[in-house]
Amino acid sequence: MSASPTAAPGAATRDVALGSTRDRPRASPASALVEFLLVGGATPLLFALSWWLRRSLGLGASELAVGFVFFHAAFVVNDPHFAVTYCLFYRAFAARAFGGASGAPLRARYVLAGIAVPLGLAVWAVAALATKSATSLGLLVQLMFLLVGWHYVKQGFGVMIVLAARRGVRFARGERIALLAHAFAGWAYAWASPADPGTEVEEKGVVFTTVLHPVWLERTTHAVFLATACALVVVLARKWRREGWLPVVTPLTALLCSIWSWSIYSSIDPLVVYAIPALHSVQYLYFVWLLRRGEGREREGPPWFEPAAASRLAMLAASALGLGWILFHGAPSLLDDVLVPRRLPAAQAALGPTPYFAALYTFVNIHHFVMDSVIWRRENPETRYLLA
Repeated sequence: MSASPTAAPGAATRDVALGSTRDRPRASPASALVEFLLVGGATPLLFALSWWLRRSLGLGASELAVGFVFFHAAFVVNDPHFAVTYCLFYRAFAARAFGGASGAPLRARYVLAGIAVPLGLAVWAVAALATKSATSLGLLVQLMFLLVGWHYVKQGFGVMIVLAARRGVRFARGERIALLAHAFAGWAYAWASPADPGTEVEEKGVVFTTVLHPVWLERTTHAVFLATACALVVVLARKWRREGWLPVVTPLTALLCSIWSWSIYSSIDPLVVYAIPALHSVQYLYFVWLLRRGEGREREGPPWFEPAAASRLAMLAASALGLGWILFHGAPSLLDDVLVPRRLPAAQAALGPTPYFAALYTFVNIHHFVMDSVIWRRENPETRYLLA
């Protein structure tokens, strides 16, 4: 959600496409408010709601209710947000990866993200399951935790750039570097904190020892993060003085929520932490909607005369819902029920009762991050619909 080699939704902004955005009609106040809430603006409201719930019901009752709500919300928000990436990426995959519609670098990225990476992840996961190695599967889980922070902050950066572009605001190269530096520094600090000497933990039933996070790494990344925050304030202040008022409240909120609230200080509130995956997913799905709505409206007319954009979006939503259920519930439950003995032998106990769920969950997460780095690149011609 970039001017850098990797990206997430919104990374497709082209400077050449921004020239006329200031002349476009402004969105209605209601539409602007909805967009603000969808891309991250709901986060501060949830902190207020959390305070009210804890004060009214107590921590135990409110945590039970919030956890219940967001556990079931995952079926229609979190899971489809992963699944829709497969729908976007593998549509006309052969033409994109091996045809002439894209340049050679983009075709190579499609091959890498669409064939090489999933094959490598599958070999890793299958080998870990076949050898009953909790250590190997645990390393795959920790790779997921490392990359999820990158994914969150890059999405926030991309959302910031594209939403600003839709408002007619350009960022010079140095300004974009300052934004991206703060995002990457936030990712590094979030991963390094808190310091960890290497402890035994359990994730999705798998028991493993975490990678060492020394104290010096936490302190160093914290110092770099604060330095980039100061640099970002200076860059934005200079831009404001030079260009006047900037309509970037919504874009900046999306960026800062992705870095500060959803990545670094994600556990600061005992209730809001349950909502963070859903908030991130809603932000992502909003950009999928922008992308496919723009394409659908274009293809309603000549020379395509294809089904209405609303119908295409409904079909995409249904596909994402169904595939999300298969990836996170149907397939792993079937595999664990059929292939895992009810009484686990000692050699397999460290993998827990649901090792196939752990492997598939981790595989889909990592592959999702990698596919996003191709879908939302500014070199991808389809991303022009984000500015439509």
